Amino acid sequence: MGKTATCQNCAVVDSLKGRLLVATPDLRDPNFHRTVVLMLEHNDEGALGLVLNRPSDTPLAEVLPNWKAIATEPGIVFVGGPVQQTTAICLARCPPDGGADTPQWDPVLRELGIGTVDLDGDVDDVAHTCDDLRVFAGYSGWAEGQLEGELEVGGWYVLDALAQDAFSRDPSRLWSDVLARQRGALRFVASYPPDPSMN
Repeated sequence: MGKTATCQNCAVVDSLKGRLLVATPDLRDPNFHRTVVLMLEHNDEGALGLVLNRPSDTPLAEVLPNWKAIATEPGIVFVGGPVQQTTAICLARCPPDGGADTPQWDPVLRELGIGTVDLDGDVDDVAHTCDDLRVFAGYSGWAEGQLEGELEVGGWYVLDALAQDAFSRDPSRLWSDVLARQRGALRFVASYPPDPSMN
C-alpha cells in the first residue's frame, strides 16, 4: 500500500487514504498528541480520518445500546477527532464478500478488510457477518493543503495500517505498538518518553 515515510520535506504527497498518521513526539497539539489516525479520505480538497486510540468515558450502551453486544472491547465510544463530535462513525471488520448486509466498502479500505456501518441499520445483520466493530464520535479533518503542511514540518509519520489497529483492545498502547513494529530507527521512537524533561 505504498511507501512508509515520515514525509518530512516532501514536495508531493500521494493520497494517504487507508494509511495511518502516527503523531511524532514533537506534535504537541492536545487533540493529536501521541495519536494514531486512520485516514478515510485524502484528496485535493482536504483529508478526513479517525483517531484510533482516544477512548472516551462514555459507555456505548448509554448512547447506542443495541450495538453494545457486538462492539469490540472496551465497549465505549471513541473520540475520532475534534470535528463534529455529535456525529458518529462506525467501523467494522468483516469479509468484503459477505453480502448485502456487510459494511459499505470503499475500494482502498476494503484491502484492510474494514468498512463503515450504517448505525440506523439492523444490528443482527452486522452481527452475523462482522468480527469487530467500533463507534467513533467526531472525526479529524484537514482543509485543502493543511495536512500537507503538517507533513512538511514533520508532525506525522505515515505508516501502513493493519486491520486490527482500528480495533485494538488496549488503545493506550497503540501508538507505541504501531511504532515498535516498524523497521530501522523508527521503531525506537516507540520508547520515547511522554515528557522527555522528566527523564
